[in-house]
Amino acid sequence: MPIIGPGHDDPEYDNYDPAWKRQDTPFRQWLGEKLAAAGLDPEMATMWAPANRYNGLNPSAMEDIALLTGSSTEHVRATHKADLANWAREQELRNHPDLAVLDADLNRIARPT
Repeated sequence: MPIIGPGHDDPEYDNYDPAWKRQDTPFRQWLGEKLAAAGLDPEMATMWAPANRYNGLNPSAMEDIALLTGSSTEHVRATHKADLANWAREQELRNHPDLAVLDADLNRIARPT
């Protein structure tokens, strides 16, 4: 029987954006480091980040991430919220007309903590 609508490999099927393979975020960095420390492929982070910025993380995803990384769901939630706060700040600065402030914040972004 033919599939009506997007197929399973179609980016529209799961709201996946191919640009996510290249987009680095604090949450993705954290997740990649935790996955690598657990002996897993850090590229698995692409399953959740940066999609977490656009689609959020449901409790099931947080539990999966916590299990795979040896973290608590509270730690995953806190890291996710910190990433969203960072993203909100980036968005504010992109709309700010004072390029000196933007330049200072870009320097901050270039030096992840």
